[in-house]
Amino acid sequence: MKTTGKNVVRYNRWGYYFLIPFVLVYVIFQLIPLVSTIYNSFFEHYFKNGLTEVGPNFVGLANYASLFSGGDLLKYFGNTMIMWIIGFIPQIIVSLLLAAWFSDPSLRLKGTPFFQTVIYMPNLIMASAFSMLFFALFSDIGPINSMLQNMGIIHETYKFFSHTGSARALVGFMNFVMWFGNTTILLLAGMLGIDTSLYEAAEVDDATATQIFWKITLPILKPILIYVMITSLIGGLQMFDVPQILTNGEGTPSRTTMTLIMFLNKHLYSKNYGMGGALSVMLFIITGILSLIIFRFNTSDKYK
Repeated sequence: MKTTGKNVVRYNRWGYYFLIPFVLVYVIFQLIPLVSTIYNSFFEHYFKNGLTEVGPNFVGLANYASLFSGGDLLKYFGNTMIMWIIGFIPQIIVSLLLAAWFSDPSLRLKGTPFFQTVIYMPNLIMASAFSMLFFALFSDIGPINSMLQNMGIIHETYKFFSHTGSARALVGFMNFVMWFGNTTILLLAGMLGIDTSLYEAAEVDDATATQIFWKITLPILKPILIYVMITSLIGGLQMFDVPQILTNGEGTPSRTTMTLIMFLNKHLYSKNYGMGGALSVMLFIITGILSLIIFRFNTSDKYK
C-alpha cells in the first residue's frame, strides 16, 4: 500500500509540471503588469510637452481624485454602458430565439449547420475591418445616405456620426452583429444538452411552449446566461476599436461615444502613466463589482 501511495504521488507530480508554463505566462504577462499598474497609479509620471519628463513623484491618491473631480470617468462610463446595453439587449433576445429554433426538432429545419456557420462568421471578422465597412456605408456620401435620399425618406444628407443617438446606435448595432452568433452557439449548446424527457413530461401536463421556456429551458440555461452576461459586460467595458475608428478617436459628437478604454488610450498616448494606471485600476474595480452584481442577481434565492 505504501508503494502504491508513492506511485500516486509521483504520478501527480506530472500535473504540476504541466502547470509550470501556464504559471510562468500568468506571472510574466498578468500578475507583474497588474502589480506594476497599481504601483504606478500612486505616482505622478508624465511627459510635459512631449519632451520633458516629470516624475515619477509619489502623489498618493491624487490621480484617483483627479479622475472623479472632472466628471470624465462617470461620463465615459455612462457612454460605455449605454452603447453596451444597445448592443446586448437585441443580442440576447435574437440569440435565444435562434437557439430555440435550431434546437426544436419539431420544426425540422433544413441546412441548420450552414445557417449556424453563417451567423457565426461576423465574429471571425476583425473589428477594425468591420468598423471601416460601416464607416464607409454610413458616411455623408455613403450608399446608405444615397439610398435614403433616392427613396425620399430624407431630403438632405444625414450625418450619422454627428448625432448622439445615431452614433451610439451604430456602435451598439455593430457589437450586436459581431457577437450574436457566438452567443447563439453557446445557448444552442446549452439547449441541446437539456434532457428531452423534461419536455415530454411538460407536454403530457399540457404545458404551453411559453411555460416550457420559462419553467424548464430558461432555469437550466441560467449558468450559461450568467457566463454570457459577465463576458459580454467585460467585453463592453473594454469597448475600443469600433468607436475609436468610427469617431477617429474623438468620441464625437461632444465625446458622447468616448468609452473608458478610449479615455485610457489618450492617457497612455500622452505618456501620462500615473493617470493611466489609476484609470486602469478603476476599470478593474468597476468590472469586478458589476460582474459580482450580475452573478449574485442571477443566483439569488428568489430566482431559483
